[in-house]
Amino acid sequence: MDWIKKIFKTNKPIIAMCHFQAMPGDPRYDYNKGMDYVIESALSDLKALQEGDVDAVMFSNEFSMPYLTKTYPITAISMARIIGELKSEIKKPFGVNVLWDPTASIDLAVSTGASFVREIFTGVYASDFGLWNMNIGEIARHRDSLRANNIKLLFNIVPEAAKYLADRDIEDIAKTTVFNNLPDAVCVSGATAGIETDSSILKRVKNSIKNTPVFVNTGVRLENVQEKLKIADGAVVGTTFKKDGEFFNGVDKVRVKEFMDKVKSIR
Repeated sequence: MDWIKKIFKTNKPIIAMCHFQAMPGDPRYDYNKGMDYVIESALSDLKALQEGDVDAVMFSNEFSMPYLTKTYPITAISMARIIGELKSEIKKPFGVNVLWDPTASIDLAVSTGASFVREIFTGVYASDFGLWNMNIGEIARHRDSLRANNIKLLFNIVPEAAKYLADRDIEDIAKTTVFNNLPDAVCVSGATAGIETDSSILKRVKNSIKNTPVFVNTGVRLENVQEKLKIADGAVVGTTFKKDGEFFNGVDKVRVKEFMDKVKSIR
């Protein structure tokens, strides 16, 4: 648990998502507006999140829909450019997530100086994006080959839009994930971005791995943040910070500040 306080300077940190617009190679990429638009959009969201005083920021290619489980090089390259352009404006600890490619995520973290990565690192899943068959041994050795063991790995053990292929209890998945792979933290999600994480599942995971941090990964809102942080060691928050709480909108600084004021009052 010590690493949380060291990186985020607080207990129960709120990691805010900075969602990048679709980029070159993505079906939704706007070739007329180009990369300048993607960078301007990211900068606007970053400033709103930081002015609202979140504890950390995580950059992701959230609008690279539909997602790949093995991304093309252009995705991480484009993300590295965006983060490089934003670097002078980043005032908070930051992490990265190249959806849904753990190796590319680690590469991006190394190249940009990110402190942490959130990804699907373990398990076999049936998903909207096909069959996910992860190879954590290979991923761990890749991180080691880059001398990047200082980068914290947040394992999402309840992936969005996916189900574990074998019939296993969530407690068993959590316990064996921790025993075999030594994650720095475990994330528990709802069905998609913005969908509330089931508190009963969150509690079952936390109770089964008491010595490993557990983050609630989706659907945390002003109305339920107190309930979620009673269980979890931190939260990843994206949709609720958007204008009108809508996934595809930009970040609303007023919503961010209201949310963070409540977090500070209960922390």
